[in-house]
Amino acid sequence: MDAQQKRNIVIVGGGIIGCTTAYYLTRHPKFNPALHTVTLLEATSIASGASGKAGGLLALWAYPTCLVSLSYRLHSQLAAEHNGAERWGYRRLGCGSLAATVSAHDIKGRTYKPPLPPMENGAHGELPIQSTVPDERTKDWEKLPKQDDMAAGLLQNSPLPADLDWLDGRLIQGYEEMGSPGATETAQVHPFHFTNALADLAKEKGVDIRLRAKVTKINDANTHGIHSVEYEDRNTGERHTIDDVTDVVVAAGPWTGKLLPRTRVEGLRAHSVVFEADVSPYAVFTDIELPADYVPEHRASQGQKRRHKGNVDPEIYARPFGEVYACGEPDKSIPLPATADEVSVDESQCDDLIAYISTISPTLAKAPVKARQACYLPQHIRFGEQRGPLIGPTSVPGLWVAAGHTCWGIQNGPGTGYLMAGMIFGDKPDDEVGKLDPRKFKV
Repeated sequence: MDAQQKRNIVIVGGGIIGCTTAYYLTRHPKFNPALHTVTLLEATSIASGASGKAGGLLALWAYPTCLVSLSYRLHSQLAAEHNGAERWGYRRLGCGSLAATVSAHDIKGRTYKPPLPPMENGAHGELPIQSTVPDERTKDWEKLPKQDDMAAGLLQNSPLPADLDWLDGRLIQGYEEMGSPGATETAQVHPFHFTNALADLAKEKGVDIRLRAKVTKINDANTHGIHSVEYEDRNTGERHTIDDVTDVVVAAGPWTGKLLPRTRVEGLRAHSVVFEADVSPYAVFTDIELPADYVPEHRASQGQKRRHKGNVDPEIYARPFGEVYACGEPDKSIPLPATADEVSVDESQCDDLIAYISTISPTLAKAPVKARQACYLPQHIRFGEQRGPLIGPTSVPGLWVAAGHTCWGIQNGPGTGYLMAGMIFGDKPDDEVGKLDPRKFKV
């Protein structure tokens, strides 16, 4: 479509992908506010799902490679242009993987924070629930799909950094640093602040952001393409229709598959906790061997045994603004709810995570816990296997998809938004990015 024709663009989803797409649409050289309108519809609030509850890790060793270097560079540019260090905590940090062995003597005397009384509607609008795992069952720890084989191959044996002093160095059996500067750099942002800042910057350029606007239907006329979008105002219950739509970008994270089932994008629940602690900037991937008879206090007090057999592998990221973020394993015990504010939190999974981390970190064992939370990572699944994200046009003219980024949505958000804006205004992506074209997967 000619860029000088009128364009009425609707973005579905107020997570990082939707917000970066809105931002880069309004910064594209062909964008003309007299001809082009951009509306972003979000069913809850900006960054209410995984974009607000992610770790915020940025890495040149992330995947897919066709997005990583572009997006990592754009993160640096955005931070320089918009004071990202102050606004969303952009910074470099160390990154490594460690193995620790913990004895019963090491655990004795460590302070553990008992579960807080559930709030009426759960922390951050989520719904606290009892454990979904039967007491009599133990299981192996399941790792999040963060490091692929290429990333694992970049680890290099090295001494434990002297300033990584918030872990108990006596328990660390080995530490491997992630690669070398310039080749495998790692940085971070605070994902909630970053996503909201990008939404604000898009709004300053004229993007119409409508919150609590749940899209119910995207109307197309077969080969003639998109023509309208219907949504519900969740505050009033009223139904609205945006007519004369030329383009729809579905960037609804795990809910993309609900709107467009043929994308096969689905949700994988993951729990995380946030400690109040100001520590040195490191992201650490752990492998913790616990005593065979160790049972976390919150389970022992209820006559339960430990949920996990063998080693456990929580990820721990020091974050800007006096926080430490830690994430646990994924689970599929609760289906994806209708909206992000209906996500349920298994308090016992969060308490497991806190207990395990407390065994190797005296600092975090004593730190207040400011959030116990859960979100759903968007996965593109084909034939039972995780595939790369979907980015580009579909077989329906004017219908675009940008979803399925799993653990790397924050890292790859700017690159995805930049590419989507370019494609909408007629720019041709390179062949590697073309491998993510939804049409290759019959979308």
